[in-house]
Amino acid sequence: MAALGQMSDYDIRLVRIFKTVVECGGFTAAETTLGISRSAISQHMSDLESRLGFSLCQRGRGGFNLTEEGKEIYQAGLTLLTALETFKSDVNALHHTIKGELNIGITDNLVTLPAMNVTHALAALTAPNHEVTVHIHMEPSDAVIRGVMDGHLHVGVVPAVNLPTSLATRLLYDEPSYLYCSADHPLFSLPDDASTSDHLTRYPAIRPRYPLPDTARQAHEALNLQASASDREGAAFLILTGRFIGFLPEHVAAQWVAAGKMRALHPTTQHYRIPFVLVTRHDRRPNRVVDAFLGFIKQREP
Repeated sequence: MAALGQMSDYDIRLVRIFKTVVECGGFTAAETTLGISRSAISQHMSDLESRLGFSLCQRGRGGFNLTEEGKEIYQAGLTLLTALETFKSDVNALHHTIKGELNIGITDNLVTLPAMNVTHALAALTAPNHEVTVHIHMEPSDAVIRGVMDGHLHVGVVPAVNLPTSLATRLLYDEPSYLYCSADHPLFSLPDDASTSDHLTRYPAIRPRYPLPDTARQAHEALNLQASASDREGAAFLILTGRFIGFLPEHVAAQWVAAGKMRALHPTTQHYRIPFVLVTRHDRRPNRVVDAFLGFIKQREP
């Protein structure tokens, strides 16, 4: 087939027609299968023979018979068409199967957040038809940001506070936080209407040592800050001592509120919200696993 040179789509179509003619046993019998006239089939066969440089079959009163070259071309055509079908199947499979790794950094204490779209996206990414290995790194937000910037992490989930401009962000949800005390604190049994917001400054409160937006920092600065916590779990520890009041995300405090061990103080005034975002590098390289993960996140957006 050296005379054929590079094969075009038209050449492949001619091979398909030839295969059908052979399997139908002639031009007339192939008309119905191919949906074209006998004269059109004859023209296509002549084109193929011209492209190849030799006769493929004998047709006439003696019936339809393949030449020796025609027999070999038929077998070669079967090999070609089978390879094309295999290639098409493999390509289609790539569209339905995702392979690779995802390194994701998530700031702590988020797993109890009801609107945690990340969980649903990870479930879709690790479905049985995919071959994805997920590595989750639970770290402080500044460590997550550094990991995404240096390429150690593909994506990160962090509060939208002091983010570098080199990062692309996608809003995931807003996290509400309220001021809490424990059941052992004097304010626990005191109704909110029996005190004022200024009354809260009489009691020791917790200063957070993790990044917060301005509104959250202002809410803390209005309190009597006498202890500090490096994360929200540490704040919960101090609140549960009964000695301190402090802000916690609603979903973090929920388990103790349900058990009657904590309650929110002046929830209509003592609260703030922190937006959490998914971050990637603006200049990241194309990556099917990361692109699929971002797509699954987008599908869960309201």
